[in-house]
Amino acid sequence: MSDIPDVPPAGASLYLRPIWFADTPVGLAESDFARLAGGLIWFQAVEVRWTGVDGQAAKAQVPLGLFDAWRARLPDPLAERAAALMAALTRPRGVLTLGERILRFDQPQVMGILNMTPDSFSDGGKLIGDAEKAADAGFAMQLAGAAILDIGGESTRPGAATVWEGDEIARTVPVIERLARSGIVMSIDTRKAAVMEAALAAGAGIVNDVTGLTHDPRALEVVAAAGCPVILMHTPSSGDDPHGGAVKYKAGAVGGPAIDLAVFDWLEARIEACIAAGVDRAKIIVDPGIGFGKALQDDTRIVNNLALYHGLGVPILFGASRKRMVGALTDGAPVAERLGGSVALALKVIEQGAQIVRVHDVVESVQAARVWRGLRDAALVAG
Repeated sequence: MSDIPDVPPAGASLYLRPIWFADTPVGLAESDFARLAGGLIWFQAVEVRWTGVDGQAAKAQVPLGLFDAWRARLPDPLAERAAALMAALTRPRGVLTLGERILRFDQPQVMGILNMTPDSFSDGGKLIGDAEKAADAGFAMQLAGAAILDIGGESTRPGAATVWEGDEIARTVPVIERLARSGIVMSIDTRKAAVMEAALAAGAGIVNDVTGLTHDPRALEVVAAAGCPVILMHTPSSGDDPHGGAVKYKAGAVGGPAIDLAVFDWLEARIEACIAAGVDRAKIIVDPGIGFGKALQDDTRIVNNLALYHGLGVPILFGASRKRMVGALTDGAPVAERLGGSVALALKVIEQGAQIVRVHDVVESVQAARVWRGLRDAALVAG
């Protein structure tokens, strides 16, 4: 038993992150690998992280061939937690049926951003006030391979002014109505219950709330009653400024809270709150909220450890397209010159099993995802 990695003490908070990814399971012993979330990625070990009741953090790497023996040494509550996390990591994600469209999560999907705002940081003002032009842009994204269109009428960039719900509805609903005639899968990017109701009635099929249904007291009720899929994004604030309330996180292995674990805890709590309110777990998607109330070192830690969030047992959406993180890592590249960095981030998270990437540049992102998929298929055939 001396080869068994260290185990956390009773009462610790426990997390599992898949590591040691393999291009193909061909040639590996069946007990030595697992398929991640039913997708095209296989992992051979988990990084176990824990925080004790005293606040001290630690971690260990556990090869899958030793996982059962390692788990057998845990106190019963932690053994149950480890088993539940492993089951969540490996359980295939179900499909979403949205009208005549089916959204699958066994391969990465691209969500195209359609901003109906005058002040979004990246492309605000290009389409606002012209529903026909906006719908045409949406059709073009669909033809380019976008599986979902995310339509928003309020900018959530740092410092953006709040928008009256009536204006938000006027900006988004005419576009949604036009796109709905072709059966395009759409999400409404909003924090407001009234906007959710209007958008769903107009033909949107998914609610995407940057506050995880915490901003509007009616939002959770609306989503539960509609029975629609929902994207829960992490943000430190439920107030008017979703970037407010930022916490100073510690990134080291000892001393917390660590940002990636804090985000995990928050999303896990929101999932449970939604389920308690009547939302089907199979219709929940999570987003770690890159850039919202987080410093650069927080964002990079989340990206590098994104596979951790598969332990939540639901699909992961990742959105960092053209965000300041790209500029910060590329000597201050302006928003219009962040395509390469945005695609690099999308591929980084796709390689960790992210099921949806939310992007401005659909053509380039779809092409990158398809090349990645082609390489995975080739590896499976060649071994």
